[in-house]
Amino acid sequence: MTIATPERYAEMLDAARRGGYAYPAINVTSTQTLNAALQGLADAESDGIIQVSVGGSAYFSGQRVNDRVTGSLAFAAFAHEVAAKYPNTVALHTDHCAKQYLDEWVRPLLAVEADQVAHGKDPSFQSHMWDGSTVPLAENLDIAEELLAKSVAAHTVLEIEIGAVGGEEDGQRAEINEKLYSTPADGVTVAQRLGLGENGRYMAAFTFGNVHGAYKPGVVKLRPELLGDIQNEVAAAVADGRIAGHAAGRGFAGEVPENKPFPLVFHGGSGSSAEEIAEAVSHGVVKMNIDTDTQYAFTRAIAGHMFAHYDGVLKIDGEVGDKKFYDPRSWGREAEDSMARRVVEACERLGSAGRRLK
Repeated sequence: MTIATPERYAEMLDAARRGGYAYPAINVTSTQTLNAALQGLADAESDGIIQVSVGGSAYFSGQRVNDRVTGSLAFAAFAHEVAAKYPNTVALHTDHCAKQYLDEWVRPLLAVEADQVAHGKDPSFQSHMWDGSTVPLAENLDIAEELLAKSVAAHTVLEIEIGAVGGEEDGQRAEINEKLYSTPADGVTVAQRLGLGENGRYMAAFTFGNVHGAYKPGVVKLRPELLGDIQNEVAAAVADGRIAGHAAGRGFAGEVPENKPFPLVFHGGSGSSAEEIAEAVSHGVVKMNIDTDTQYAFTRAIAGHMFAHYDGVLKIDGEVGDKKFYDPRSWGREAEDSMARRVVEACERLGSAGRRLK
């Protein structure tokens, strides 16, 4: 599993859009969770995306360092080394960068990557997310235009978010209300401002009721059909000249369906039904974020180990415990296996299993 070159990443995204499947984008916070993600993708014979959030990147650098750029580059360096031992391809991504973190995280990383490219190297990451969900759409797209130009120089793909995702992600909170639904008019505005690939590659996370975190059934009311409405309206706007000078899908490498002008991203999908996921993917979702469910799978295995071997991991009543049970590798392997199984499940639901690029 090698880390994708910019050209390989473009091939991955185009193949998913043509083939009607999506890649799991797995959030990681440590080398253990990274290894679990790689293991799961390999077991599923799937390509995929591995990403770090604003908090995860800082955590990677160590609690005393707490630096997002340092943590991100350390994550990327480790991933490049270990991924080389696997047969499929992964892309590296930074997730959910809100406005207040741009100057201390994504902008510096893009500058590093532009310098790497200028010296004939591939960038450390393949894509970065600008989370403009808390600012007005006009400001969101002003910043997106700036970052898209920087992404072109860095040979990376930009991900943008249009609308608000409810719940909480790394301290960012949004209410669960009508603001969680983007509109077809939003899609036209995005295409008019950013183009459809000819000004630089980007993915769009339009909101259709998405909520971060874990909720009981009935709380989250997804409307995946809205993604189809957005794609159809933008395709129609291209056809009738409202998006002047564009042709649906042009600017992206390879041939893509005309009714899927945007490569889409699905956020806040934990607990979604298989039917909801399948419908979202059918409308052009090529990337679905996976975090809450894999976090639980990892931690649940550790909890099970501790409960089953409590007298080995604890020195109870003056005893010495059992080193083979409190050795971090013993519960670590169980946690990685559990998380890897959840990654396989995600690949199967998204249709990427068994479809790694040759």
